[in-house]
Amino acid sequence: MASESHMPGPVCLIENTNGQLVVNPEALKILSAIDQPLVVVAIVGLYRTGKSYLMNKLAGKNKGFSVGSTVQSHTKGIWMWCVPHPEKPNHTLVLLDTEGLGDVEKGDDNNDTQIFALAILLSSTFVYNTMNKIDQRAIDLLHYVTELSNMLWEVSSPELYEVEDEADFVSFCPDLVWTLRDFYLSLEADGQLITADDYLENSLRPKKGTDQSLENFNLPRLSIQKFFPLKKCFIFDSPTHLKKLAWLETLHNDELDPDFLQQVADFCYYIFHYSKTKTLPGGIKVNGPQIKNSAAVQKALDHYDQQMGQKVQLPTDTLQELLDLHRASEKEAIEIFMKNSFKDVDQRFQKELETLLEAKQDDLCQQNVEASSDRCSALLQDIFGPLEENVKQGIYSKPGGHHLFIQKTEELKAKYYREPRKGIQAEETLQKYLQAKESVSDAILQTDLALTAKEKEAEDARKKAEAAKARAQMLEKIQRQNQQMMAERERLHREQVRQMEENRAHYVAQLWRDRERRLQEEAARQKEMIQAERRRLQNEISELKRNAAPPDDTCILL
Repeated sequence: MASESHMPGPVCLIENTNGQLVVNPEALKILSAIDQPLVVVAIVGLYRTGKSYLMNKLAGKNKGFSVGSTVQSHTKGIWMWCVPHPEKPNHTLVLLDTEGLGDVEKGDDNNDTQIFALAILLSSTFVYNTMNKIDQRAIDLLHYVTELSNMLWEVSSPELYEVEDEADFVSFCPDLVWTLRDFYLSLEADGQLITADDYLENSLRPKKGTDQSLENFNLPRLSIQKFFPLKKCFIFDSPTHLKKLAWLETLHNDELDPDFLQQVADFCYYIFHYSKTKTLPGGIKVNGPQIKNSAAVQKALDHYDQQMGQKVQLPTDTLQELLDLHRASEKEAIEIFMKNSFKDVDQRFQKELETLLEAKQDDLCQQNVEASSDRCSALLQDIFGPLEENVKQGIYSKPGGHHLFIQKTEELKAKYYREPRKGIQAEETLQKYLQAKESVSDAILQTDLALTAKEKEAEDARKKAEAAKARAQMLEKIQRQNQQMMAERERLHREQVRQMEENRAHYVAQLWRDRERRLQEEAARQKEMIQAERRRLQNEISELKRNAAPPDDTCILL
């Protein structure tokens, strides 16, 4: 085991850095080396209320856990000190001193709550350190954190809620030790002296009645009593004069209030003799390897969650797609556990991991179903919404309306089937929707069938009237067209007559022109003939004249 010489002082188990809680690997290594059963005592309370002083006394030391003397909080995160148990041989006493709640420099209530809940989950004895008295604020805070711890237990260790034996349940729930510092009230009730335990029980006792205000009063008290089956209360006077508190860890016992010293001694005696060993369901006592293996389980689960968060997009098209992703991530998670586990001889932690992974698979399958149902419901509302609105407006309340309604429904179903990534609930969600709307379809059908013969005759008469009107309009149109055709023919006839007259006048004029041209040509020809005849006659006259002249002496040779 890790002896006192191996751990002369506290080490930080849970580091609080920028509001993030991280396990210190060195501290985990120390715990892993302890083979003995562990008695885990954790203390939580407001900062500057003397928590660290009590833890040092449990360690048998005056110094160790930081005891601050200023308004500034000293302890950050959760500090651990493993020492040999002073009363239980072969046991290790693990003391956990937590960061003070309500530090104004931190200003993060959520971070306080995480440290508070973690201390409850880690401890077998939980010390709740408050000032002066038990008040409603302290009860409400303890109730809130126990409910949070309860939910964390349920998620991380569902086997806790399968425990049927009440004694087994009590064995792994932490005991509550409520310490009241600088207590100034008188321990009296109804004129009788009471013990500190009576004071605690009275403060947590519910009131009778069914009024809402009483239910609000009783709720946190009932929850605390259920979560902490075993409870103890210690009161502490102020240890010394106010001005000496700054040097409390250096003061000798003769400088401290004797009543305070006795109260501290009583507190330590109770813790040493009555604080139980940290156990798991089934009465399994916790030791170092179990803590390491628990951390290995958590690391494997964290890896699984990370991988599934990156790979899975809900809803998946098929269940097999989700199961394939689960198996791949599950295999990696088990490999990580095997690398980080230690002495898991009976494979209890590996089996626990497999159970948790199976639970995560079931949860993912349920989430997948819900995501598919939600998406399909939204799609159906979007696709069929206009149809529902048309039904409300009476669009299908007419003869043949039911047929039109069914036809439109089939069209919308086809559109729904074409939508991608509806998931495994696509068909079931559609059928449920259609079944829910069967009454609407039936109502439309009844409306369709309920139209009377008179209504149909009126409809037929209306259609006949419309047809007669259409025929009259058609005849009128044909008549107008015939009139237009007659007028057009008349116009064409007049045009043809006019054209013929124009052509005749043109023809006559052309004849006159041709006749005039021929007369002119004939006159010219006659004139030419006369002139030619005149020239001939003149020539003949001239010839005669020449012939009639006397002969001269000119000798003519023949």
